[in-house]
Amino acid sequence: MSKRSSWSIPYVVFLVLFVVLPLVLVLMYAFQDGTGHFTLKNIGKFFTDKDALSTFAVSVEVALENTAICILLGYPAAWILSNKKYNRSAVTIILFIMPMWINALMRTLATAQLFTMLGISLGKGTLLFGMVYDYLPFMIYPIYNVLNKMDKSYAEAAVDLGATPWKAFWKVTVPLSMPGVMSGVLMVFMPTVSTFAISEFLTNNKIKLFGTIIQENINSSAWNYGAALAFIMLIIIGLTSLLSKDKEQAEGALI
Repeated sequence: MSKRSSWSIPYVVFLVLFVVLPLVLVLMYAFQDGTGHFTLKNIGKFFTDKDALSTFAVSVEVALENTAICILLGYPAAWILSNKKYNRSAVTIILFIMPMWINALMRTLATAQLFTMLGISLGKGTLLFGMVYDYLPFMIYPIYNVLNKMDKSYAEAAVDLGATPWKAFWKVTVPLSMPGVMSGVLMVFMPTVSTFAISEFLTNNKIKLFGTIIQENINSSAWNYGAALAFIMLIIIGLTSLLSKDKEQAEGALI
């Protein structure tokens, strides 16, 4: 234990038990049938399962709408937080952080109860409200971090060269903040597709998302097909992450 590397052992054990091992089990179940033999039928079933495909399409639609709303609300909020001219107190930042101190499931249950008390029928509107409420901070903070660290002299130089403040914002600030926007999109879009608790409580299970299909298969002991759906979700997340990383590198090279 005298070596510094020895202190990493607990973290390695945790990583193996709670990250690597679950992924290996998902992979094993996804490519096995009920008798434990190798098969590709579980993966192929997804592409012929109309219920799963329609649910996936609905999940992508809801995720796109949620991400778009979070960008429209989150970018101005992040810009205000990073601009000392408008934000002179740390209290403003704390107000955005405070909702994250409460468990997401508790926030969702409270939101559903609020709609019930107000007599608002649960549906897609309440689902999007709950999604934005839960995931908006994950859009604000990546953008805020980039804007806060950005060299303000770039925009000032653009104004000195004759650009209007609005044009300097669109031509300088927005392109330089794209890495934060892309990080926020990943942190909002993918969890929205795979969630199930929020849609279950805020729509009374009227609208199913992809995570709900996985949950239903696992609960009904269809472990192999449920694992296959989870594996497909992991592939989509991995590809999206790679594409966004390549896009960020390309934009960085252009800048």
